[in-house]
Amino acid sequence: MNTFSHPTKSLGADIRALRKARGITLEDMAAALDRSVGWLSQAERDMSTPSIEDLHKIAGALSVPLSLFFGQADAPERERGFVVRAKGRRAIGSSDGLTESLLSPDLTDDFEVIHSVFAPGAGSKTPISRDTQELGTLIKGGLTVWIGDTRFDLSEGDSFRVRGESYRWHNPHNTPAVAIWVISPPVY
Repeated sequence: MNTFSHPTKSLGADIRALRKARGITLEDMAAALDRSVGWLSQAERDMSTPSIEDLHKIAGALSVPLSLFFGQADAPERERGFVVRAKGRRAIGSSDGLTESLLSPDLTDDFEVIHSVFAPGAGSKTPISRDTQELGTLIKGGLTVWIGDTRFDLSEGDSFRVRGESYRWHNPHNTPAVAIWVISPPVY
């Protein structure tokens, strides 16, 4: 018997999951947004809908791109929370030649799964450091990753793990590299 319930996930559930993953209280988040705790609580329970201006502030407070709150394709009710179709992935954003989309149905788990495409010749401009545990596997192309000061040249099928260390990446090849990441706790 499945012990997990399947409520339909929502914008409010995603906001609440991100806030909790970052250890931000309702009070602190409401203060950062210049809103009441009651308003934020209602937004997290989908009893009120944040305006675009509110979503800008929420994205800033949670350090996520605004686009994270948009772009989910309509899915049949029986698939919601279970299946993410390739055309229904939520775009997370693009920078430094990296384009990412969410493979997880929503952000309410203790982890998230990300599809990352690294453009040829692209690389991170500064080291990335976050309080997470991450596992990546390269499913296409090649990628160079530095974890701390150690360099790793990765090929299709290779995996790597980062546990709070700083890291950076570079795709020195003429073809895109594609990786799947599992990140805990969710950062997007």
